[in-house]
Amino acid sequence: MNTAAAVTLMHRAFLPVLAVLSLLSPVNAQVSQLPGNTSQPQPIDPNDPNNLRPVTQNSSLLSIEGGDRLVKEADQAVSSQNYPLAVKKLQEARQVFNQLSNFYQDLNSSFSGIDNRVSDSQRQKALLTAQKRDEATFQLALVHRAQNQPELAVPLLIQIIKSQNPTRDLGKKAYKQLFELGFVDSPYPKEGGGSSSSSQK
Repeated sequence: MNTAAAVTLMHRAFLPVLAVLSLLSPVNAQVSQLPGNTSQPQPIDPNDPNNLRPVTQNSSLLSIEGGDRLVKEADQAVSSQNYPLAVKKLQEARQVFNQLSNFYQDLNSSFSGIDNRVSDSQRQKALLTAQKRDEATFQLALVHRAQNQPELAVPLLIQIIKSQNPTRDLGKKAYKQLFELGFVDSPYPKEGGGSSSSSQK
């Protein structure tokens, strides 16, 4: 009887201790994850669907800000006459703006007829990034001209005219570059401000 009473008493004494220990173990687990811990942080996987970082952060390359940053770095490279670096930065900027424009066009198409507000917003962003792409392309063509590489400038200038239309300001500038290079022999717009199309009787 005394043994049974002792076991019951010990059992009752251990229950609170076990309860306290069970509460302490999660606390210890949390302490090991505090910022002051010496363990190395795990890199963020951009392909992880649970990664909710916004891509509009200043550090992100796939953003309008990221493309603008590349163009600015290219301008600085041109100022110091580091043309190879300027070419590299402008090519990267073109790629970023082109991808953004395509993505925004896809979103515009996806939301068309479902939510016109979202669709219009994405359409405006697609137009903006396409314009920035063409401006970066024009700058790249000018850098190629500065390096006496008209064979690299001409295709870029034609891309701009195709994208912008010859009647828009950037399209006119691109055509003027082609004229100065001697690739085309007809000025546009016509000298004297007349229309480029002639009427026939």
